[in-house]
Amino acid sequence: MQRQTWSNTFAYILTVAGATIGFGATWRFPYLVGENGGGAYLLVFCVAMLCIGIPVILVENVIGRRGATNSIESFGQKWQGVGYLGLLGSFGILAYYMVLGGFVLVYIYGLIFGDFDLSKPISKEYTSAFYTQNIVYNPFGIGIFTTLFVMMNYIILRKGIIDGIEKSVRFLMPLLFLCLLVVVARNLTLPGAMEGVRFYLEPDFSKITPKLFIDVLGQVFFALSLGFGVMITLSSHLKKTENMIHTAIYTGLLNTIIAILAGFMIFPALFSAGLSPAAGPSLVFETLPVAFSHIQFGTFIAALFFVLLLTAALTTSLPIYQVIICVLEEKFHMTKKLAIHITLLGIFILGNLPCILTYGPWRDIQLVGSRNIFDSFDFVSGNILFVITAFLCCIYVGWVMKTDAIAELSNEGQITTKWLWIWYYYVKFIVPIIIGIIFYFGVL
Repeated sequence: MQRQTWSNTFAYILTVAGATIGFGATWRFPYLVGENGGGAYLLVFCVAMLCIGIPVILVENVIGRRGATNSIESFGQKWQGVGYLGLLGSFGILAYYMVLGGFVLVYIYGLIFGDFDLSKPISKEYTSAFYTQNIVYNPFGIGIFTTLFVMMNYIILRKGIIDGIEKSVRFLMPLLFLCLLVVVARNLTLPGAMEGVRFYLEPDFSKITPKLFIDVLGQVFFALSLGFGVMITLSSHLKKTENMIHTAIYTGLLNTIIAILAGFMIFPALFSAGLSPAAGPSLVFETLPVAFSHIQFGTFIAALFFVLLLTAALTTSLPIYQVIICVLEEKFHMTKKLAIHITLLGIFILGNLPCILTYGPWRDIQLVGSRNIFDSFDFVSGNILFVITAFLCCIYVGWVMKTDAIAELSNEGQITTKWLWIWYYYVKFIVPIIIGIIFYFGVL
């Protein structure tokens, strides 16, 4: 059967943007900025996006379109272990990602039905109490909302990559962008908002440490869906005439713009309310709602914000699921229906449930260092698996594909520019060294 291709370039870019603009840009990026001193992290992130992110997007694009198959068989026979490593990363991120989607639905439900009232100024104690009662000690409730989020994905995935994912993203991405702009515009007009903008934009170079670099590198790969097969899978449906250089640049720029806008959405509101930006992963769940409560129509703005989070999460989870589904369909010759059922049910049992139980009877279990199950999935997938897989993809393109990579990227010679060879030698020699050094000093 002939492989489906994207309807047009815009549809592909929207889908890739949806895959990359998820919790990485709207949840993970802001709290890492807050933890790492604001402007210093933002500066290093933008440089890393340009110097590492976009070149590695092209690496995975080349592998995917050249193979025109799933993220495992796109590699040569001896290198398929890289594909399996990426598949493991997909499992790792979905294990906790879907539970985060459940968190967001808990907050949307609370805002709609009045259990979480932001119509008047509230304290951090109020939001902490809500978080503790409804998240930290509520595995049953989280389980229900996580299941609901999984089912939302299931309904779309049943329709396939074009009729399901592409068509849903055409609606969801404009909705996400509209919600983002409304909240940013409102928060920038708050009293004291400029203090948050200064924190966000003015770099404190004393904050630049080896930990910051590994946080940035992991965030670039997380934000761009690199290192776990998403880009390989999506680009395997690209037409051979598509200019992948342009699409990679658009993807990197769009993701960076959205991530930066997310900061303008969050930090002005925090500083306006006199709140600390260094709240960590609970920033958007415990700290930010306090800021929203000090805003006129705060409940509506908060609801809009959490709808934005949910939309971003959905546009990202769909392509990640598709990575695994595609492997089961094409490599193991399963029907689409069976592949979807095995993927969603398998991840729910082996990944989602353990993460849900982290907020119940398994809260004291520690897997990686002092991290609980939920945080261990985040750390291993985001800071280790993605980085190693992206490193190996660069090695594969530079040392195995060799001139085939240039041929693919140039559309068999139709695109002529000196930047093709500059990119090739850069990802062959320089990028693996940069990734290796940062990984060594930041993780090992």
